[in-house]
Amino acid sequence: MQRIPSSIRILALLLVPALLVPFFPQIVYPVFVMKVLCFALFALAFNLLTGFTGLVSFGHAAFFGWAGYAAGEMMILFGARGLPPEIAMACGVAMAAAIGYAIGWLAIRRTGIYFAMITLALSQVAYFMAVQVGWTRGEDGMQGIPRGKFLGLVDLSVDTNMYYFALAVFVLGFLFVYRVIHSPFGQVLKTIRDNAPRAISLGYDTDRCKLLAFVLSASVAGLAGSLKALVLQLVALNDVSLATSTEVLLMTLLGGIGTVWGPVVGATLVVSLQNYLATLGDVVTIVIGLIFVLCVSFFRRGFVGEWLAYAQWRKTKENNS
Repeated sequence: MQRIPSSIRILALLLVPALLVPFFPQIVYPVFVMKVLCFALFALAFNLLTGFTGLVSFGHAAFFGWAGYAAGEMMILFGARGLPPEIAMACGVAMAAAIGYAIGWLAIRRTGIYFAMITLALSQVAYFMAVQVGWTRGEDGMQGIPRGKFLGLVDLSVDTNMYYFALAVFVLGFLFVYRVIHSPFGQVLKTIRDNAPRAISLGYDTDRCKLLAFVLSASVAGLAGSLKALVLQLVALNDVSLATSTEVLLMTLLGGIGTVWGPVVGATLVVSLQNYLATLGDVVTIVIGLIFVLCVSFFRRGFVGEWLAYAQWRKTKENNS
């Protein structure tokens, strides 16, 4: 019998308490957990591109925010007429994939800091468009987005139903990213990350592979943005801002870039700090900054990365003894 991978076993174990969250709102608020799930999925998308392909992007907020705008607008226009939220989310993912293809096509011909700067510049164009285009509501943002009914049957305006829907979307997104990482295509991406000239010598079209990885990453980020629009019933300019792009980078680095569970841990930590220290105002930014400095100084692989390195060291030591 084939052994179940450890990452999948961890997911199965975490699903047990996750399924019980709506029954204990006095311990943890379901809407807070849904927000964590949205940003964890966003961080997984970013890690797919940066951690496993080696391309550092400062423009992922464009996919996250514009997908939210697309899904939100679809629900505002057609939600009252019975449009299922999954269709609106599909429109959001399509929007993110289209933007991702456009940005990726322009950016993948460069590497390193030049790639990062191109994604940064184009994401600022996406932000400017969000300010200028009328249907995004500019600085007011989209508010009161209806959640609709899943499959036309399950009313997502009920927080418990919305919670289980968000949990299901996260699990599917996680499994999708996991499958991509561990597929033959994922191995090619790791080869490109570690040694691009070798990948070229083996006959791989590295530009095509990087573009596909960019579009896949943008699509998953769009799924996260669409889900967040339904969960919080709000899409704001902050969702397409540079701050959101750097925030997801911070989440990934804190958790452990290039690891499966690192982005989830990092997103949980950052969103938790923002939520529970919100009463401190701008001090939250200082606290997160200090944690980041400590992480870079003492946990350069991120929390999950350091744990995996320690576990590997213990295993090697036991084998040699």
